[in-house]
Amino acid sequence: RFSLRVCLLVTLVRMSDDEDVAPAVKKSRVFYGSLEDKERERLSSEMMSSAMAGSDAVKAGIEAGNINISSGETLEMEERVSERQQEALAEFERRRRARQITVSTDDAEVKAGLRALGEPITLFGEGPADRRERLRSVLSVVGPDALKKSRKDEERAKRSQDECQQTWYHEGSTSLRDARLWLAKYSLPRAMRRLEAARAQRDVSEATRTIRQQELHKSLRNLNNFCSQIGDDRPISFCHFSPDSKMLATASWSGLCKLWSVPDCHLIRTLRGHNTNVGAIVFRPKAGIYLDQSDVSLASCAADGSVKLWNLDSDEPVADIEGHSERVSRVSWHPSGRFLGTTCYDNSWRLWDLEVREEVLHQEGHSKGVHDLSFHQDGSLAATGGLDAFGRVWDLRTGRCVVFLEGHLREIYSLHFSPNGSSPPIRTCYGHFLLTGAYDNTAKVWSHPGWTPLKTLAGHEGKVMGVDVSPDGKLIATSSYDRTFKLWLSE
Repeated sequence: RFSLRVCLLVTLVRMSDDEDVAPAVKKSRVFYGSLEDKERERLSSEMMSSAMAGSDAVKAGIEAGNINISSGETLEMEERVSERQQEALAEFERRRRARQITVSTDDAEVKAGLRALGEPITLFGEGPADRRERLRSVLSVVGPDALKKSRKDEERAKRSQDECQQTWYHEGSTSLRDARLWLAKYSLPRAMRRLEAARAQRDVSEATRTIRQQELHKSLRNLNNFCSQIGDDRPISFCHFSPDSKMLATASWSGLCKLWSVPDCHLIRTLRGHNTNVGAIVFRPKAGIYLDQSDVSLASCAADGSVKLWNLDSDEPVADIEGHSERVSRVSWHPSGRFLGTTCYDNSWRLWDLEVREEVLHQEGHSKGVHDLSFHQDGSLAATGGLDAFGRVWDLRTGRCVVFLEGHLREIYSLHFSPNGSSPPIRTCYGHFLLTGAYDNTAKVWSHPGWTPLKTLAGHEGKVMGVDVSPDGKLIATSSYDRTFKLWLSE
């Protein structure tokens, strides 16, 4: 212990010489002895005061309900593991599991595994070894069984998709069976006659065929506008020649259909019955030749799903075909004239038997709306195309889809069988040239089989919406958005 003796010296402050007042003299005080006892007393008194104040504060907190004191319960500190320690232990465990996981050395399998787990198959600057380690790290978190489960799910989904794409059948009606038998009996003799004609054509010398083709191409190059007629107040969406080539039927967005004389383009009759855009109007085979004026000679369809039948005597429909819930874009007559095909935007097409006056076939198969339909000249096949960009060829005698046509990147709005029956469905005329209409306001004639342009039919001021060739091969008709139709004749 050190005894602290303090000797305080009083220093006199010298005042400035300029001051008149004499400096105050401070008396000095001198303490003798140790300060330890005094300091201890001071500290003891301060602690007692703090304890009393703290005790009063605790009591006040208990009375206010802000302080709760346990009744002797204790918690061992060893049982509390910090959150950081838990994370470290989990990381050590994950690394241990990762070392035990076996990962393929095939980089393609590694990428497939990452894809199956929903991970990116590759990262920027990542090599095969890094990719393997990333897959191993992911599997250490989700578990090695996750990859097997994912692969099983993929196989199950693929199996389900394959089952959906399989052809399936259901029992048809008696009328459908009778119709299929009738179609088989009708088409087989026609196919035989067509093949006989093809064999006879094959016997023609190459020189003769070349001369005929050159004459045809020369005639097509000389096509010129023969007649132009304003057909309606709204765009003309469709045109079709009668079987005897003496009339032309036009359909308009105004809901009106009209019959025109050929080649002078005089209005014969206005057919009133539709209330919205008419998509097509077509003559029945043999109309105006063997059929009476009172017989059903035309069929038309509209955007509201209505289908109407007409004769050549009246300007009102003689019958309505009901059953379509969405837009009907095209109607097409079977070569026999007994059946009528309709395409609908409910992803299906239908076949109607006019003799029994009922729907005998409601055919699905397209994933989107069906826009166009064409029957083979034998009467055995039907081709359909639509908004799913695929075409299908159906055997009417069995109900099978016998040909699947793929290659288009956009919607199919038109298709047609070649008259010789041997080409795939395209909009061809007489098997020797192709006629197309486009939204560039022109129609074009293309050679066959080279498919080079022979003639551009220019003159419309709007997009060309419909084209047709007269059955006698002398005239071409085009209908347009500019509300006119034109006839083209070779000079």
